[in-house]
Amino acid sequence: MRALVIDRSAPAGLRIGEVADPEPNPHQAVIRVTATSLNHGEVRFACRDAPQGSVPGWDAAGIVERAAADGSGPAAGTAVITLGWDGAWAEYRAVDTDLIGTAPAGAEPAALATIPVAATTALRALHRLGPLLGRRVLITGATGGTGRYAVQLARLGGAYVVAATGDPVTHGPSLRELGADEVVTGTGDPATPVDGAIDLVGGAHLVDAYRRLAAGGTVVAVGHSAEADETFPYGAFFGDQGRHDRSVTSFFLLGCADLGRDLTWLAQQVADGTLRPNIAWRGEWTRFGEAAEALLSRRLHGKAVLEVS
Repeated sequence: MRALVIDRSAPAGLRIGEVADPEPNPHQAVIRVTATSLNHGEVRFACRDAPQGSVPGWDAAGIVERAAADGSGPAAGTAVITLGWDGAWAEYRAVDTDLIGTAPAGAEPAALATIPVAATTALRALHRLGPLLGRRVLITGATGGTGRYAVQLARLGGAYVVAATGDPVTHGPSLRELGADEVVTGTGDPATPVDGAIDLVGGAHLVDAYRRLAAGGTVVAVGHSAEADETFPYGAFFGDQGRHDRSVTSFFLLGCADLGRDLTWLAQQVADGTLRPNIAWRGEWTRFGEAAEALLSRRLHGKAVLEVS
């Protein structure tokens, strides 16, 4: 089969080459990939660290080519979305059945491909905040793929959504269309507390998001695109400042249980138009270098999708 293979001598660090078809374990299904989306972390770090000749890729939408031998997972011919450590940038991938979500028949593969890492991360991060109805929720890095899903999901859960972006004038209208009640620079006014925060940037944004928490609030540290240290000032964790019992937490997506259920639910929301996939760039997978450059240069505000021909 053909795949995007790590090749340090190639201009973008990858090339399309022939590799062996995947050999699934009994609890894995073989998926014929139709579309995949790019994530900042895999392009910035995973590709850099991947072995020469390997096939990277976390997200993929496609069709079940061969069902799992142990009887778990969807049947052959089912439209699915998939998540995994690698193997998505290929014509076929073998995937654990608990990392597969089923999709409605006829759903657009490119839209489905935006879901696995971005939307599932946003959903699991919001779960960490607990019930959202009537609560103020801050989302930093709101213009990215995960951020735009987080804005929509928080609003769907009944939250008052504060979306943070570096350019509120440019991105404010689109973020409000997705459900943001406020669009702010940085983390907004520290004098107005929030009940919870999803930080998709890291560095000073994480520190500032913690400072904005109301008593009992939680900030979920998800993104690290700032590539900067998080340095909390002396006294930040004192409990006698009027905003006590605050916390910072994080999680590892592939360590979470029941991801297949989340993927299936999210696929339905995207397919019926409840959630927008926010595709900012799409093209043939031969244009990987172009898509990766646009993503890393932060010119994309949404998801980049590669279609596998």
